[in-house]
Amino acid sequence: MSTSRGRSGGRRAGRSSDRRRRLRTVDETSAGGLVVDPQTGAAALIGRLDRRGRLLWSLPKGHIEAGETAEQAAVREVQEETGIIGEVLAPLGTIDFWFVAEDRRVHKTVHHYLLRALGGELSDEDVEVSEVAWVPLGELEGRLAYADERRLIRHAANLLEETA
Repeated sequence: MSTSRGRSGGRRAGRSSDRRRRLRTVDETSAGGLVVDPQTGAAALIGRLDRRGRLLWSLPKGHIEAGETAEQAAVREVQEETGIIGEVLAPLGTIDFWFVAEDRRVHKTVHHYLLRALGGELSDEDVEVSEVAWVPLGELEGRLAYADERRLIRHAANLLEETA
């Protein structure tokens, strides 16, 4: 009699393997970025609560809607999540990562841009955002929760020097 668990799998490993097979893999693409106020030299960050209730600071970002370019989505998402109207100056880079949500394995790609703030008022009206803040550029690396975003900030500093 054959079994799908194999010799070393045991019952627990069989269930885990079955669960992995049941998760469908989906690709998601988002855009966002670093919006900088050229007058103050600060950038708008968003804070979201994680599952443990910790406030994690990150760059604003969200899904690209049908018919939208990544740049248009970045401008829209920055405004929706921070209240700040911006214009794209340059691409910052792309981050991709995997996570599990509900019954899906998600491969997420996020296109980030450097934006100049043109107007608007800092606001945390978006339901997904717990807090927003203007953070001096020199303090961004210490505030951002994610290493990939900290890497983008270092690239942004170089771009800002070139466009000054």
